[in-house]
Amino acid sequence: MFDLTYMILIGAIALVSWLVSSRLKSKFAYYSKVTLRNGMSGAEIAEKMLQDHGITDVKVISTPGQLTDHYNPANKTVNLSEAVYNQRNAAAAAVAAHEVGHAVQHAHAYQWLTMRSKMVPVVNISSSMSQWLIMGGLILGFASKSSIGFYVAVAGLILMAIATTFSFVTLPVEYDASNRALAWLKNKNMVSQQEYAGAEDSLKWAARTYVVAALGALASLLYWAFQILGSRD
Repeated sequence: MFDLTYMILIGAIALVSWLVSSRLKSKFAYYSKVTLRNGMSGAEIAEKMLQDHGITDVKVISTPGQLTDHYNPANKTVNLSEAVYNQRNAAAAAVAAHEVGHAVQHAHAYQWLTMRSKMVPVVNISSSMSQWLIMGGLILGFASKSSIGFYVAVAGLILMAIATTFSFVTLPVEYDASNRALAWLKNKNMVSQQEYAGAEDSLKWAARTYVVAALGALASLLYWAFQILGSRD
């Protein structure tokens, strides 16, 4: 079932993902040493950006872990990891402003974020079930030589396609949030030229993790599509 092509594909995706993730961590470690001239913490940066955009119903809170930063549209909270929340450096400023960028998207009903939010419940189900349906369908097809297994596998493929689409919908959401963050940092003169360069580089590598994830999801989808459709011949 898992042939050499698939193993090579998964291995290559895992390797690229690890390299990009490692590079991202090293970039954040490096720019965490670039202290902000304004002395503001990540939390203060986030609160200032919310204020400048007239957003008063979003709270900035601290969350455990590293690189666990996210915006929760359900309860309108900007969740910053402990390091980002408390530290006063270019990396913290970049992450904090980026997450507020999502809050600004939410406030302005940014279409890609709206679409992504609507897809979340379906993706939570499809991402966990798709692989099982595909594998089960293929095994059933080989064992029984009936068309039932094929249709089960196709159902799994459709669910995988939904999850893959979600990965690509995420890309404009993340890039737009970064663009909003960088524009605000620059236009409000929140950072020096060196600090801005650090924030920009940090967000660039963060975005690449989403690109790798999307391409990996697409590659996996195409592989299983060939396997399922090929088994029909």
